[in-house]
Amino acid sequence: MVRVKDDLDAALRRLAAAVDDAIPGALRTQWEAHVSASPVLVGRQGIFTASGQPVAYELSYRGDGALSGASAGSWSAQQHERATAHVLSATFGRADLESVANGRLLFVRCTRAYLVGDLAVPRRPDRLVLVVPDTVPIDADVLAGVRRLRAEGYRFALPAFVSSAAQRRLLPHADYVKVDVRDLDVEGHPVVTLARSYGASLVAEYVETPEAMAHARDLGFTLFQGNLLERAGVLDRASAQIVD
Repeated sequence: MVRVKDDLDAALRRLAAAVDDAIPGALRTQWEAHVSASPVLVGRQGIFTASGQPVAYELSYRGDGALSGASAGSWSAQQHERATAHVLSATFGRADLESVANGRLLFVRCTRAYLVGDLAVPRRPDRLVLVVPDTVPIDADVLAGVRRLRAEGYRFALPAFVSSAAQRRLLPHADYVKVDVRDLDVEGHPVVTLARSYGASLVAEYVETPEAMAHARDLGFTLFQGNLLERAGVLDRASAQIVD
């Protein structure tokens, strides 16, 4: 059985090489020029300390095509996966990473496939914080993947924390817990107390006013994100060389 698989893999490699060789040089040059001229966009918004010092950036999908006109809340699992792949390749798959990171951590939402190992996570645990949205079902395979990635040095964040069952399962493994400040009047102290119960740093999301930031600080938040501090910008990574 192994021999058959090896023979098939070898045949597929030969076929791929033959197809590659059959592409005319002029067409290849035109395609490379098209790719280099096309924008490779990624959104970026800072995460700040109470004194206004940036400590991290959250990266998000920006681009043309089928994903651009739809709200992320309506995306399919495949669309979320495409968006994650775009952000990771635009950021970590190109040279000059520090023009994006500036020596800081980079928060990226990741799908189940990256957590369980079906898709490879960029080998930059020194920079990459894996954000696990509540749309990811938390089962034994995901928990095993999270433990494995943490053992490799990666950090994890939980966004929009409201103490859902899935979030509570991941909470012991979270380095950062993000809470929407618009929910604090309703959720208040119990959710904040739970969010910090395993020692995670608390990030107040969607900080739009000085009053919201002051309230979050009073509740014990140490990190802050939102338009009051910085509006999300868009970076074009097209000029950065693609790396293997």
